[in-house]
Amino acid sequence: MNNSSNKRFIYIITGVLIVICLCMGSFVVGNVLATKGVIFTKANSKVENTFKEINDIDKYKELFEVRDALIKNYDGEVDDNVLLEGAIKGMTDSLKDPYTVYMNKKEYEKFNEQNSGEYMGIGVYVGVKNDKVTVISPVEGSPAAKAGLKSDDVIIAVNGQKVGSDVEKTTSLIGGKKKEEVTLTIERNGGKPFDVKVMRDVIKTQSVKGKMLDGNTGYIQITSFNAGVTEDLKKEIETLKSKGMKGLIIDLRGNPGGYLKEAVGVASQFIPKGKLITYTVDKYDNKSEEVSVGGIAEGMPLVVLVDNGSASASEVVTGALRDYKAATIVGTNTFGKGIVQAPVEFKNGGALKVTISKYYTPNGENIHHKGIKPDYEVEPSKEAMSKPYNEKNDNQLKKAIEVLNSKINK
Repeated sequence: MNNSSNKRFIYIITGVLIVICLCMGSFVVGNVLATKGVIFTKANSKVENTFKEINDIDKYKELFEVRDALIKNYDGEVDDNVLLEGAIKGMTDSLKDPYTVYMNKKEYEKFNEQNSGEYMGIGVYVGVKNDKVTVISPVEGSPAAKAGLKSDDVIIAVNGQKVGSDVEKTTSLIGGKKKEEVTLTIERNGGKPFDVKVMRDVIKTQSVKGKMLDGNTGYIQITSFNAGVTEDLKKEIETLKSKGMKGLIIDLRGNPGGYLKEAVGVASQFIPKGKLITYTVDKYDNKSEEVSVGGIAEGMPLVVLVDNGSASASEVVTGALRDYKAATIVGTNTFGKGIVQAPVEFKNGGALKVTISKYYTPNGENIHHKGIKPDYEVEPSKEAMSKPYNEKNDNQLKKAIEVLNSKINK
């Protein structure tokens, strides 16, 4: 290998390590799909010390030797950039953590596009469950929903390419031009795999929707914790109060997560100011806390609906409301994602999403891989699962109304 090539690889590797040190304080919560949002920033000198310890280029000598051998012996075209990206992705893959991934420029652009509230795709939130890419929930009214995709469907392949546990690969393959068809190979409930054809389109999401149910019961659905959700929720609460609301049902079913700031803002509406909402602990035992900023619905009778598609930021809200007994939880066990990722951007337009800490409920519980068990476990009936959705068949919602009425009438 010539010296200039060696130096190029060395500079790239050390540059990556430096950027990680500078950016480690930026925290993200969200399931892969989600994978949304910066949480907060905190300086961490121990990370910088770690850089000094691993800044030993000799450890990467074998990597350079393999590169040289490939260029010299491989009977085919060898692209340095492809080799480099493969080496970087190999590093993250070796950790066996589906939430720690490297994204090239195209993949990272797609990642950010999905957080904007409007993007091109099929409208499906995905995560990793049992080392498989799994549907968390389809976006209401999206091509994915119309095609019949359901929560817990396992995506085995996209257009014939197997995806394993690689969410970024999955979302990259699913993305494409408007009105082009994409074929997903699906496994449902352990059955025989089958193909589902879905037409790509522009996906628009409205995160907060509210209405009055019968009597004095308010209902608000939050589909994701995008930027602005807290303010939208407050507006809906005020509107429903003006219509006579005495108690509220918040529906987090199928909500894959989002910005922690918004999760804290939502939980704050029902939890007194200054109370702990969640905290994170990293590998160095650094602890960071998020507390309630106070809100407009403290003490209001509250029921929260959840299911196995309620993940990440949804679980932050659910866990806090449960621990303070500010709400009764109805539905099925939540997804179980209790870890935090940090985004690290690079000059080439790519980025690293790396797991840096665990988060905990106010009572000190980490829900990773186990989720949150509701106070009232209610499996959805076959009628409730039928398409299109019919509120009259929603047995979980009926139970939530029953529980809320008992709280209102106490």
